[in-house]
Amino acid sequence: MKPITVIGFLGSTLDASKFGPSRWNKWRPTVGLTMHPDLRVDRLVMLYGAAHRRLAEYVAADIASVSPETTVDMRLLDFRDPWDFEEVYGKLLDFARAEPFDPEAEDYLIHITTGTHVVQICLFLLTEARYLPGRLLQTQPVRGAANPAGLWSAIDLDLSRYDSIATRFAAASAESASFLKSGIDTRNAAFNRMIDEIEQVALRSRAPVLLMGPTGAGKSLLARRIYELKKLKHQIAGPFVEVNCATLKGDGAMSALFGHRKGAFTGAVADRPGLLRAADKGMLFLDEIGELGLDEQAMILRAIEDKRFLPVGADKEAASDFQLLAGTNRDLGEAVATGRFRDDLYARLNLWTFTLPGLADRREDIEPNLDYELDRFAEREGERASFNREARRRYLTFATSPDARWPGNFRDLAASVTRMATLSPKGRIDLDGVDAEIRRLKQLWSGRPDDDAEMFAALLAPEALSEIDPFDRVQLAETIRVCRASRSLSEAGRTLFAASRARRSSANDADRLRKYLARFKLDWTKIVGG
Repeated sequence: MKPITVIGFLGSTLDASKFGPSRWNKWRPTVGLTMHPDLRVDRLVMLYGAAHRRLAEYVAADIASVSPETTVDMRLLDFRDPWDFEEVYGKLLDFARAEPFDPEAEDYLIHITTGTHVVQICLFLLTEARYLPGRLLQTQPVRGAANPAGLWSAIDLDLSRYDSIATRFAAASAESASFLKSGIDTRNAAFNRMIDEIEQVALRSRAPVLLMGPTGAGKSLLARRIYELKKLKHQIAGPFVEVNCATLKGDGAMSALFGHRKGAFTGAVADRPGLLRAADKGMLFLDEIGELGLDEQAMILRAIEDKRFLPVGADKEAASDFQLLAGTNRDLGEAVATGRFRDDLYARLNLWTFTLPGLADRREDIEPNLDYELDRFAEREGERASFNREARRRYLTFATSPDARWPGNFRDLAASVTRMATLSPKGRIDLDGVDAEIRRLKQLWSGRPDDDAEMFAALLAPEALSEIDPFDRVQLAETIRVCRASRSLSEAGRTLFAASRARRSSANDADRLRKYLARFKLDWTKIVGG
């Protein structure tokens, strides 16, 4: 067996006693730990302050009398203030770095029963960080008995050795991940891995988080669940403030976000605190952050970094300490390249970026989300609806097939379930109801002529539209729909040219799509409304 070295502080109170035979009737932790037949202490590194030198020598003499095989290594370690965390931790760290530890030749126990609470905490932290390469040692008296040895126990900080603790930690982590997924038993492996990572970031960081993904992918719901998880863990106290930046236009954007002073502009009849101040101590979710103007982006950046900003018309800055979540369905990297988004703000947001896949990329998750939407309908309407077996099979077969495009993602699924549940006789969704809904979805997704006419009217002048052949109109309408359902020009190009690109050794789908749109005097920005 390797020799055992114990490192601990002399207890100025617990180790003190009268200088007489009665001291052997008292439990003294430093002396007692050398009196156990099942704990052989070969060396005791006893740390003490200069004011307690006499006590240290007396305790060392008692140890020599009860455990002659124990070498007492007395070390003077003085603190100006033993309750000052910075001083105590610094001096103990210096001690640990200077000590010639040899874990291959010795086993070490770190005695944390004596010393101030600050000393005990610092010993724990240094042991956990492996500056002190040992196990923690706790001692305690035997209640109701005169036992000077007391009791002892060693704690191994490798939690993986404690099955019950490791199981509870794993269960707590799984519970948090399930909370973020609203309790939905999702099956998509990539999505589940992403949620596990978001759970860790949410509970261990206050840095901004950027949620990317197409409209309807669940960014807003996930943002609120992140907030609720942090509040559940007592990591945040303020409110959740959600802002759709697409609704903030013109001069009103600055006022809505940062507030204004009375009289700052025509119509400012009273002070307005603004949404950033409303989110103080809480969380601010800026959905569609790519729609903000450059001036607002600059102000947001300063508010993130300095927690301060200037309300409209004010001569004094306001403060707000909030955590930022941002959402977008745009490619912010491309927006930076075209000058529509600040590169410094993008760099600040891009520390934690998570891209939520659309429903079409998570078809294995349609079934558990179907049950979730049925539960939501029951909570909302007070009536439960359910499928019969054949109807459920028919709907899922269609929903998970390539024929189901789900351009609106989970919003499409939620609307579909709501329609079927509302129209089901006596709350039972049957084959007829499913078939009717499938026809409705196909019609909605195919793009009716009236929809195409409205779409073209918003993009093309009447004289330009009159010059396009009916054949080209069909192709152009589908191209526009794919562009609007995509996050970037490159993604739209990959979708539109998926078959032909597989036969080519190299491809620039974005350039190919750009040239096609140019034939009709259209471009990506005009189509998606950027």
